[in-house]
Amino acid sequence: MNRPITPKEAAGLKQSQIPEEVYNAFNELITKNLRHGYACFRQDDVVKLIKRNMQLNPEMRQELFDIQWLNIEEIYRKAGWKVEYDRPGYNENYPASFSFKWEDKE
Repeated sequence: MNRPITPKEAAGLKQSQIPEEVYNAFNELITKNLRHGYACFRQDDVVKLIKRNMQLNPEMRQELFDIQWLNIEEIYRKAGWKVEYDRPGYNENYPASFSFKWEDKE
């Protein structure tokens, strides 16, 4: 059937296209860095962990960005996290990072 994809279908497909090793890397860093409902870690740390878990060539850094495996914010938001991705802007120089915040609503 030819029809436009719905936002829900697109999100589901995106989630299923990200390898398990990517989720494992993010999950490991979240749990390792979780303090009082908040975890923050550098983008470089998750890239290194993904490359190690998938046994990727060290030069494959750009490919991770090109295939958008690091664009996980919406997926984790739907799982209940407040996710922020911070990267340096023009004329700024600091490491890009992810932060995950969980607030217990109970």
